[in-house]
Amino acid sequence: KQGDLDQGIYWFNKALTEHRNPDTLKKLQNAEKEKKDSEVKAYINPELAAEEKAKGNECFKGDDYPTAVKHYTEALKRLGPDGEGRHLIYSNRAACYTKLFGLNEALKDAELCIEIAPDFVKGYTRKAAAQFFMKDYDKALASYHKGLDVDATNDECKDGVRRCMEQINKANSGQLTEDEMKQRQERAMANPEVQEILGDPVMRQVLNDMQQDPKAAQTHMQNPGVAAKIQKLVNAGIIQVR
Repeated sequence: KQGDLDQGIYWFNKALTEHRNPDTLKKLQNAEKEKKDSEVKAYINPELAAEEKAKGNECFKGDDYPTAVKHYTEALKRLGPDGEGRHLIYSNRAACYTKLFGLNEALKDAELCIEIAPDFVKGYTRKAAAQFFMKDYDKALASYHKGLDVDATNDECKDGVRRCMEQINKANSGQLTEDEMKQRQERAMANPEVQEILGDPVMRQVLNDMQQDPKAAQTHMQNPGVAAKIQKLVNAGIIQVR
């Protein structure tokens, strides 16, 4: 079958060099996809995946994070796209990436972990850790809270909430330098949730009222939906409450 696919791909490519036919192009794409899927399936070996994961764990314990990443990556390939226990490997690899300050990679792995196993609390702590080191403290806070929704007794999430609030309060009390405040606000303005709040005409009027009339601010804060959005802006550093 593999030989047939290789031959088919060869002849489809040859035909396309002579005449670029949409039907032939589609057949080529289908054959290439089938070949790739076949190669992935042939590579799957749960026993070797377990061995690679164990090697990754040993490297992690020895602080050899780059090598641990290689072993975890190989373990994922050996498990395949539907292999059991992939969330554990994504979680472990996210921890490695965080140690290496590959924070975008850590975030992606943590999100994959959560997607596969939404009831696995470590997925949320991995995600929050990456966000914390990115200095996205409001996002990290939200991730820790989601972790607590899964396990209300989790000490790592509780400590994470405390550390995030320390950083948020530090910023809101004016303890950041001008450059740090600028960076914080730039990160916040790139947040789609913040953009949505600031783009809401009702919220713009609320913010204007809060600047002009402290009593109006108290009235607005009695609305749970408005209060939550205001708190989001406070946590993100867009507005400060003294």
